Amino acid sequence: MDAPAESVPPIGALVVPVTPLRQNCTLVWCAKTRKAAIIDPGAEAEGLIKLVASRGLELEKIWVTHGHLDHCGGAAELRERTGLKIEGPHPDDKFWIEQIEVSGANWGMPGARSFTPDRWLHDGDTLELGETRFEVFHCPGHTPGHVVIFHREARFAQVGDVLFKGSVGRTDFPRGDADQLVASITGKLWPLGDDVQFVPGHGPMSTFGEERRTNPFVADAVLAAEQGA
Repeated sequence: MDAPAESVPPIGALVVPVTPLRQNCTLVWCAKTRKAAIIDPGAEAEGLIKLVASRGLELEKIWVTHGHLDHCGGAAELRERTGLKIEGPHPDDKFWIEQIEVSGANWGMPGARSFTPDRWLHDGDTLELGETRFEVFHCPGHTPGHVVIFHREARFAQVGDVLFKGSVGRTDFPRGDADQLVASITGKLWPLGDDVQFVPGHGPMSTFGEERRTNPFVADAVLAAEQGA
């Protein structure tokens, strides 16, 4: 009897912290075609281009989860240098993108530039990369136009600043909303499955299941206790 073929992951991923805020920029690629996307290029366009080449990949897409400086301050330069289109975030983050130059001066990132995405993203949209497909979920709360990018077969999500290992995104920024953030996490992310691994905007990876058990802000037990109080 023949041995079963090994399961080959449909995508590859590499997390690269960038900017003084150590934002998790992620390089993802289709394992079959080697077509790649950079998610949340906050800065360091030259280094990211070299990284793609060093891995034998072909950069095809630029994706953005939300409009904060550390997540997309380098998107305009990357588009300029590669000729590729920027997809995301949701149009409700337009006002954040328009502030990037001012924010960059304040945070010591003078090269950061505003831009207009070639494609705004909405809940239910899909993103194509080689022979793979990612799903888009609009998850407001941290910012009004935040999106999460999910690959169902790989059980992988890039959640930006919606959720972290042991924490959640801040909601004290303009148009942030704590109740909306919790609704996004529990209503959009948890149903995807406890086994989903996610890359947060900062810090280490985790799984949705681990956060449902232990996260002091959105664990199932924590939310149940709040509702019963």
